[in-house]
Amino acid sequence: MNISLDIDNVIASFDNALLKECLKHDKQLRNTGIINEKASYIRRGMFDWSNEEEEKFYKENIERIAINLKPIHRASETIKKLKKDGNKIFIITGRENGEYENPRKMTKNWLEKYDIEYDKLIFTDAYDSHAKTVECIKNNIDIMVEDSTRICKDLNESGIKVLQMETRFNEKVKGIERVNSWSEIYSKISQLYINNEIEKINVILDTDTYNEADDQFALSYLLTSQNRFNIEAITIAPYQHDNDLSIQEGQEKSYQEVLKICKWLNFSTENKVFKGSRDYVQEGYNETNDAVNKIIEIALKNEKTYIMAIGAITNIAMAIKKEPSIIEKIEVIWLGGHSLLNKDNIEFNFRQDVQAVREVFASKVKLTIIPCKNVASNLKTTIYEIDHHLKNKSELGNYLCNRFYNDGRHGAQTRRVIWDISVIAYLINKNWFETMEISTPNIKEDTSYELTNGKHEITMVNWLDSDKIYEDLFRKIGGTCESKIL
Repeated sequence: MNISLDIDNVIASFDNALLKECLKHDKQLRNTGIINEKASYIRRGMFDWSNEEEEKFYKENIERIAINLKPIHRASETIKKLKKDGNKIFIITGRENGEYENPRKMTKNWLEKYDIEYDKLIFTDAYDSHAKTVECIKNNIDIMVEDSTRICKDLNESGIKVLQMETRFNEKVKGIERVNSWSEIYSKISQLYINNEIEKINVILDTDTYNEADDQFALSYLLTSQNRFNIEAITIAPYQHDNDLSIQEGQEKSYQEVLKICKWLNFSTENKVFKGSRDYVQEGYNETNDAVNKIIEIALKNEKTYIMAIGAITNIAMAIKKEPSIIEKIEVIWLGGHSLLNKDNIEFNFRQDVQAVREVFASKVKLTIIPCKNVASNLKTTIYEIDHHLKNKSELGNYLCNRFYNDGRHGAQTRRVIWDISVIAYLINKNWFETMEISTPNIKEDTSYELTNGKHEITMVNWLDSDKIYEDLFRKIGGTCESKIL
């Protein structure tokens, strides 16, 4: 998404700084203080200054005030987060209005000083109400954060979505949402994903669907979130438990499981579901398969594809090895291993194919890891909650309830973690997660992480909001199935 931001009163605390300086000057002038608390603006009738006194003060001091502005709380951090989420940041300022000696140099220096990241900086005349609208249209802006009432009105009338930063002086504009903090700005922009007000993203789900119970929930969650996702493919990852099905047998069961759930949710599986690797990279497996070929094909045709990996990461490692150029066009979100607080990564998805993990790490692909222990493990729920939301709502709902209670491997359970929904939720609303960027760790022989410095950075999730995730999942799966049970 292309996001446009004003500077003064959006990124920088302009009005507060100007008012502080006016109060200081007023003490030197006549020391009468504020005579009109309800003035429409600081420069219009708030003090008992003449027009000549006000203009002289403003002209002589505005450059100094602008240079010394402070950023609004959490502006820099939130803009970085918006960029990390995949958005482009355009800063469109009205500072080219004749009030500054060198507005471009002054502004660039200020943005650099306070570590404000952006993709493009655009200057307009603040006194031209239509100038920012023209730039928004020219640069395909999806949403702009602005404080000026007249500019907000012009943007809105031209079909540009606007968030109006609330100030002491600006007026509400009918049909435009107001925000008063950067946390609220981030929340509102994140909400656009949920309400399908932005373009869908291309995704591939890589899943060991029949493994236990959580993949079925994750697949159902994905299929009921198509307002957010363009589902390009569902690929079958290998899995094998000790003394259980062979990898080939498990793959066939996973394949049939996908077809069954897709049928219940009326999702056409024609040219969508593909069987993957029949063994692990760490076992020397290097055969061509449909899933790997399809991952490469989709990655090469799209500008960007997200791979949601909820099993062993074998198929992704093999696709990258076969066609390394795809690392520039994909982003992998993987549920695997444990948090950095844990002593090892002896976890099902990780330990099945440690070599595949090493190869994905080494590829420098854009990667987000959702650890199991200490992070996804917070997605614990009960059969009573599952029954309450899903039982007798549909054939799928009843199947998920039964699968949760007894997945055929672990015996009857009244409480368990539905791990895999975390990956789906992450791409629905990143505001439900907290993350940090780390240098890619080394993987030691005992599977534990060894922290590093200066290597390619990956994203590590360290917290998730299980309440928000389950609220969304139950609302979708419990409410979208057409075949109700009477």
